[in-house]
Amino acid sequence: MDGSSSSSQSQDEVPLMESHKFFHFEDGDETIDIKIPEVVDPSYGMYVWPCAPVLAQYVWFNRHSIRDRTVLEVGAGTSLPGVVASKCGAKVILSDDARLPKCLENCRKSCSANGLVGVEVVGITWGRFSADVISLPAVDVVLASDCFYDTKDFEDVLATFCYLLNKNKHAQCWVTYQERSSDRSIEHLLTKFDLQCTHIPLGMFKADEPHLAGSNLPGDHTIQFLLVTNKTAIT
Repeated sequence: MDGSSSSSQSQDEVPLMESHKFFHFEDGDETIDIKIPEVVDPSYGMYVWPCAPVLAQYVWFNRHSIRDRTVLEVGAGTSLPGVVASKCGAKVILSDDARLPKCLENCRKSCSANGLVGVEVVGITWGRFSADVISLPAVDVVLASDCFYDTKDFEDVLATFCYLLNKNKHAQCWVTYQERSSDRSIEHLLTKFDLQCTHIPLGMFKADEPHLAGSNLPGDHTIQFLLVTNKTAIT
C-alpha cells in the first residue's frame, strides 16, 4: 500500500481552515457589526474581495431606502453586502453558482455568524435560467460584487442582469468591480442587452478610502461602482 490515497483525496474531503473578518459600519448613532467567515485557501477563493466592502458601504449609505425591500445578491460568496442589507431591514435572498455547493454553504455560514434567520439561499448560475431563477419573487435591488472578474463570464453575467431587470422593471443592479485591465469593457454588452449604467463616484457614499468599515479593504485596489438598469426602467 503506497501513500497516494491521502494525496488523491478530492477537495471535498480535505478539511479547509476557516477564519473570520470583521466589519464595523457607522453613521452618527447608527452602527452595525458584521462577522464574515472566510476559507483560508487561495485556490478556493472564499474570502472577502476588495469590491465587497465598497458595495456594502453603498448598501449601508442607502439603508433607509432598502428597508422592507427585496434584495437579491448574486455571486454572493461570503455575502458581506447581502448580510449588511439584511441587517438594515431588507428581505434578502443570497445566491451563488448552483454548481458550487461550498459557496452556497458559505452564504449560509455568513447568515448564521450574524444571527440572521429566514434568509433564502439559492443556486443561480450565470446565463442559465433554471427553475430557481424563474421562481424568484419580485426584487427591488440586485447586488453584484466583483462579478466582472473573468471576461469569459461577462456576457452570461449581463444576460442574468437583463433577465432580472426585464422581469422587474423598477429594479436596479448595484455593481462594484475591480479594475484589472484597461482593455476590459462591458459597453458593447450593455448595448446588446439594452441596459444602461451610471458610474457613481465612491466619494458620494464615503467609500473613497483604502480602509472601509474598520477593515484593511479595499486597500490600494481601484474599485468602480455602477448602477445598472434597463433602458426602459420604470422610475
